[in-house]
Amino acid sequence: MTRRPSSALLGPVGLVLVGILSVQLGAAIAKGLFDEISPTSMVWLRLVTSALVLGAITRPRLTGRTRRDWLVVLGFGASLATMNWAIYQSMSRIPLGIAVTIEFIGPLSLAILGSRRARDLVWVGLAGAGVALLGIERTGLDLLGVACALLAGAAWAAYILLSASTGRRWDGLDGLAVASVVAATGMALPALMSAGTSLWDGRLLLLGALVGLLSSVIPYSCELIALRSLRPAVFGILMSLEPAAAALAAIVVLQEHLSPLQWLAIACVVAASVGATRSGSAPGGTPGRRDGGGGEHWTAPGTLAT
Repeated sequence: MTRRPSSALLGPVGLVLVGILSVQLGAAIAKGLFDEISPTSMVWLRLVTSALVLGAITRPRLTGRTRRDWLVVLGFGASLATMNWAIYQSMSRIPLGIAVTIEFIGPLSLAILGSRRARDLVWVGLAGAGVALLGIERTGLDLLGVACALLAGAAWAAYILLSASTGRRWDGLDGLAVASVVAATGMALPALMSAGTSLWDGRLLLLGALVGLLSSVIPYSCELIALRSLRPAVFGILMSLEPAAAALAAIVVLQEHLSPLQWLAIACVVAASVGATRSGSAPGGTPGRRDGGGGEHWTAPGTLAT
């Protein structure tokens, strides 16, 4: 059996990294607009963009569906809406890199719980150490922001589980497209109520669409192409870099700097995610990034909800 030359992996690896950076750049841009538009309204603009693009691409078949098909995709859409709303609420209150790091605990816990090997407890301890380091940071963190990040992580775990059921009942990306419509529809009223007149500002509408493209459409496209030639384990390890990428994007876009202790906490969670991936404890799944526009095969906590 011949090995794939390392040079042949550079393209797919580069695409995954572009997807990661695109997601976190979109999150940083979104956070920078929270003084002008509420996080809830920004989430809605992002979901609408994803729904429109995915719907135009897939044109999902809606006829001939069973009641169970619709219940599954409705749950999928609800988890998608909750995940996005919660992480945006979190990052409006605490640093972006910290919010994504705490959110990662959800899918990481799901991955490790799926393992029956005692050695995987090491990754539990490492992730726990990262969270503990955040807890002892003297600058403190907004408790509601932390709670929202944990909620986003729990919704992300639910999203992963529901993505498998959706993938079995809906062809290709049809389920994700319909779930995006469900999520956008569910968020419409809260978004309109919290937006005031800002939602009809042409500049903010364009920036919201840009966030949707950066956070959903571009990453999905990159990952879909990369996964044709990249092993799932390698993909999972790369996706484990997302908390660090979020922190770096926040530095560049928002000048949001972290303390050495906070960087150490991020490193612990990233290392735990990489370890869980390499040990093969992550559950398999179907395509689906937490932000509603991704396309990764679930092999590790990666992509996510920002």
